[in-house]
Amino acid sequence: MTPEFSARGAALLARLRGGLEDRVRVDTRTLAVFRVFVGLLIVADVLLRSRNFSYFYTETGAVPRSLAHTLSSDGAFSFYHYTTDPTVIAALFAIQILIAIQLIVGYKTRLATVLSFLFVISLDHHNPLVTSYADILFRLLLFWAIFLPIGERWSIDAVHSDRQPRTNVASMASALILFQMVYMYFHNGVHKIESDLWTGGEATPKILSLDDMTFLLAEPLREFPTLLQLGGLKWYYMLLFSWLLLLLVGRKRMLFALLFVGGHAAFAVTVRIGAFPYVAWAGLLPFFQTQVWEDGKRLLRYAGLEPSRITARLSRLERVADYFPRLRANSERHLEIRRAVFDVSLAVVAASMVVFLLFAHAPMGAVVGDDVNPDQQIDDVASIVSADQPDWTIFAPHPRTTDRYYVFPAKTADGDLIDVYNHRPMTYDRPYDQLQNQYGTYRERFYMNTIRRGGSSAGNNAPDVLAGHLCDTWEEEYGIELTHIDMYHVDEDITMETLTAHEDRETDVHLIQRNTCGDHEPEEIAPPPEEIR
Repeated sequence: MTPEFSARGAALLARLRGGLEDRVRVDTRTLAVFRVFVGLLIVADVLLRSRNFSYFYTETGAVPRSLAHTLSSDGAFSFYHYTTDPTVIAALFAIQILIAIQLIVGYKTRLATVLSFLFVISLDHHNPLVTSYADILFRLLLFWAIFLPIGERWSIDAVHSDRQPRTNVASMASALILFQMVYMYFHNGVHKIESDLWTGGEATPKILSLDDMTFLLAEPLREFPTLLQLGGLKWYYMLLFSWLLLLLVGRKRMLFALLFVGGHAAFAVTVRIGAFPYVAWAGLLPFFQTQVWEDGKRLLRYAGLEPSRITARLSRLERVADYFPRLRANSERHLEIRRAVFDVSLAVVAASMVVFLLFAHAPMGAVVGDDVNPDQQIDDVASIVSADQPDWTIFAPHPRTTDRYYVFPAKTADGDLIDVYNHRPMTYDRPYDQLQNQYGTYRERFYMNTIRRGGSSAGNNAPDVLAGHLCDTWEEEYGIELTHIDMYHVDEDITMETLTAHEDRETDVHLIQRNTCGDHEPEEIAPPPEEIR
């Protein structure tokens, strides 16, 4: 090998390495914003869940611990699995908020991140019936954040540190958290290829016509189906080209990432899908690199504001850090052990991710023996801590095109008929024009999806538990003894001609399950009328 060739090879490798590092580089100021945003999302989530504390999170509600165990992954970890005392459960809610505040201020950040992750998956496993893709994405982002220096800037840890903070980081961990979002987007886009509704543009108008899961601006936007079709096609192709989020850098990456931010903003004001838009915003933050901050400074100066003055005012908050003890072991031996544990942990996680991706789409018999399945072993371990990757079939491959509401005919001991789900006299009519109002919270819709898919034939006894809960609570709260409860869901077929006219849609009624209260014999009560069967 000639010296000239060797020099060229070294230069090429240096360029490749530099290009790769540029594409996985994350600004530490962005990581600080990510840390604060994630902490705020945890606080908001716990407070919002508290609205249904008795109903969804205590033993006397609709999801007792035995049901949560049945519908969770085998061996799924949860602090809540060790108690049924509502006072202790409420205390765990409060502790999770306190740890999230610790994460926000950046005190012992890595410990706070690990504890926050454990509490997040614990709460998800405490009631898996109300979780969604937002919860899955959030805990995955939080998992990758464990390996990132999210406390490097604007934190108590940064004030306590003896060294200057890094401007940015380019590591395996930064690559993984960026890859997480691209993996989700691209896989979702590939699934959508299978549907003519997505490739033809009809998916978005029909999705925004689902009264049971849309709100705010969705109803007026239905009047512009062509605009919605164009917007849906734009989103579809953005998903398929989401790999550009990794390929582009600087302002080009910023502009492309802003398209996704805008897409999720549109979801936030049209589709009632919980925290998903905000969690996705958190996941998109690391794509905004140092160039964004420099451009932000220029804009501030253009507006007559000096960034250094703003920074000086914020630096006064550093005095707050003096009230927190350092509690840091400074021995070289301790630091070496901590670095070694971190490096090994990250290497194991990265290797597991690679193995999973290689084997997830390969015929296992051609790779390993029949008795060894590394993909399954990795997946089993990941499922215990909810760090496994789902299929990411959000509105895919075929989006739902049927509106839905629930009717629970119930017979009282006096022979009266009522609809116990909607708290009204018995009828199969729509309970609301905006069907999303039938759910007290957005998580109730996820819960009712489990009820709809449940029953003895599905190996899911959630409908039995709900029926028992209704039998007990109606007598306790309203003084009405129930003898029978039937569960139905009513579907309305959405076409391009009935986007805004639900009264013209074809309707079907489906029985979920028949239930009795006490020792009464099963019987059909208040069957649906022929015209909607």
